[in-house]
Amino acid sequence: MKKVAVIGYGGQGAWHCTQVLKSDVTELVGIYDIREERRAAAKDNGIFVYESNEAIFADKNVDIVVVATPNDVHEDLVVNALKSGHNVICEKPVALSVEEFDRMVEAQNESGKKLSVHQNRRWDVDFLATKSVIESGEIGEVLRVESRIHGSRGIPSDWRCHKEPGGGMILDWGVHLIDQMLQLITEKIVTVNCNTTHYTNEEVDDGFRLELGFQSGKTAYVEVGTYNFIAMPRFYMQCKEGSLHLSDWQQKAKVAKLTRWIEKDVTPVQNAAGITKTMAPRDHLTLDSYEIERPISDVHNFYRNFCAAIDGECEQLIKNCEVRRVLGVMEAAFKSAQDKQTLKVDI
Repeated sequence: MKKVAVIGYGGQGAWHCTQVLKSDVTELVGIYDIREERRAAAKDNGIFVYESNEAIFADKNVDIVVVATPNDVHEDLVVNALKSGHNVICEKPVALSVEEFDRMVEAQNESGKKLSVHQNRRWDVDFLATKSVIESGEIGEVLRVESRIHGSRGIPSDWRCHKEPGGGMILDWGVHLIDQMLQLITEKIVTVNCNTTHYTNEEVDDGFRLELGFQSGKTAYVEVGTYNFIAMPRFYMQCKEGSLHLSDWQQKAKVAKLTRWIEKDVTPVQNAAGITKTMAPRDHLTLDSYEIERPISDVHNFYRNFCAAIDGECEQLIKNCEVRRVLGVMEAAFKSAQDKQTLKVDI
């Protein structure tokens, strides 16, 4: 069992504590938070509270330090934890720039310890369902993937509303959806176009629309909205031999597989003020439609993998090169939105 200490006992830090306590590979030894009320909350929950971050760094019994603080203080905490001889799990986004992350990786390499970023959305069932269809090849090669998360409550009224600590939706939800997309389409990105929304917040983006162009011609679309009162599909995918539609993470994915391209006779349909063959719906003679079961997912596999990687038993699932690539896309997205133009990139 790996002994874990958590820095930051807010929403995500408390979530980590709960998961660490439930895990079959970790043991929670304590937390620290700069806020007195959060330290008191931890004590009320029977959790040991360290006197400071430095007290955690000095504790040689700690195997893993989890950093679950606002984004702007990640670098200092991660580097100090590594230098003091601890393995580190850092909440996403691990850094506010590629340059920051490179310094963290340098500290990791010098320490000989492991650094992992908590990209827990790789275990979301909607993502896993979409990924399984791609990997099966049942509807052919991917042409385009669209990924959306829509809410209607704006940005949470905490530090995520402000620029200095790293707020906004590109950094909050975008980091997840971009990471997922780069697992679905692994090719080099050659173009990035992004625009942001500020419907409820002028200081940081409360939503964004991001278009990615890949070297082969494949495209991807990532959208986050916090002012959408009717949500669009979570995933929509076009492939050479069919399509996928997944409304949200509670539903099964719907797949339409093309079995024949041409029907002998297409019956025109009434459309608005005229008739059309082009937009006539397909029938069972040329299309096979079905649902796929929701995958089984266990978020504790993140902790199991990292603990096994520490012991040299396997490779980390969340690789530094993948994390760096996501940060590169986010940097390009911010620049594209600022300059109001499509960027040519090599990511």
